[in-house]
Amino acid sequence: MIKIPSPCPCGATDYASCCGRYHSGTPAADAATLMRSRYSAYVLKLEAYLLATWHPGTRPAALDLAADNTKWLELEVKEHTIESADRAIVEFVARYKVGGRAHRLHEISRFVREEGKWFYVDGEFPD
Repeated sequence: MIKIPSPCPCGATDYASCCGRYHSGTPAADAATLMRSRYSAYVLKLEAYLLATWHPGTRPAALDLAADNTKWLELEVKEHTIESADRAIVEFVARYKVGGRAHRLHEISRFVREEGKWFYVDGEFPD
């Protein structure tokens, strides 16, 4: 059972009307929305959602989020570039702590849409 957070972990005001609906099965309308919902899924440790929204060609077998002690703090979507109707890039910075030490994850992520659903493919780390 998901503990309903408020505000949404991605930074929006209300989880239910934001990432909660995607976690419940509504497909994301675009890559940036999928990226935000995936960030929230990491915060909430929703491994099944993360795997379901990861492209089968690059998806790992498991993530083992239950053993992960990362505390996610903040998401900043820096840029959403639409390359075509079915390809997009999202650049983001996610701030987090592990063992009390602060870190930042800066990623430029690639997304594809297949059969009407967006999937995370992979990412590069520019810094």
